[in-house]
Amino acid sequence: MSLILGGMLGLGLLLTLSPVLWPTRREPASRPRFTEAVRDELALAGLAAAPLSVVVAVAATLALVGAAFAQGVFRIPVLTVIGAVLGAAVVPSLIRARAARRRSANRAVWPEVVDHLVASVRAGMSLPDSVGALGELGPAATRAAFADFHADFQRTGNFALCLDRLKAALADPIADRIVETLRMAREVGGSDVTGVLRGLSGYLREDAALRAEVVARQSWIRNAARLGVAAPWMLLLVLASRQETLVAYDSPAGTMLILTGAGITCIAYRAMVALGRLPEERRWFR
Repeated sequence: MSLILGGMLGLGLLLTLSPVLWPTRREPASRPRFTEAVRDELALAGLAAAPLSVVVAVAATLALVGAAFAQGVFRIPVLTVIGAVLGAAVVPSLIRARAARRRSANRAVWPEVVDHLVASVRAGMSLPDSVGALGELGPAATRAAFADFHADFQRTGNFALCLDRLKAALADPIADRIVETLRMAREVGGSDVTGVLRGLSGYLREDAALRAEVVARQSWIRNAARLGVAAPWMLLLVLASRQETLVAYDSPAGTMLILTGAGITCIAYRAMVALGRLPEERRWFR
């Protein structure tokens, strides 16, 4: 009897610990790979034709320039490394800023694109012709992509393939939703596509107005935070004109102070960006 109770106790303990000992393998969440994310940023920034190797080469060149400038001004090894890091960060920062500006500008454009599609469909045009007409009648910011779609469709006649290329060129979550709505209407059919597009247009206008109001209220706070982050380093640049200051910082204690300040600056800036960032839609339809 005691052997049976001991076996049941061991079996119970084994079943209790089984989730820890043999965890269930879950499929990783579908997240874009690093290269795909970089490609999306480049496409949204209007640099889709730029090879990644060129971007890396430019970043490396700016890193060398930043390191040379820091070495020439400060002559402190740790500041030379920081100068190289800041120089290398210029290119991704500019690309990300340009992509963010174009994303914000396109957010006000997509409702107009949807309105043009609704008008074309209600006028009796086919979906490929309605989308291709946006290359001439649509907003200026998106005409090039839709003109390329029209040329691709005239050459291949494959609507699905041309939609995939259009999504890759636009690299925008809202554009993905519009394109997938058109794809479903083309493949499945249905007479309610105009109602769906009108509802999407209304939602996009409300979202754009709300975001614009929030960004306007946050702008002065973000600018003040950026000035607060940059002020200590501007002061260090001014103090670098005195030789005794450079001697003081070119020591173990000075190096530790600079590294600590750089770490605090990075943490404070990232916290400011995280707190002030509005949620952006992810590209679910790739």
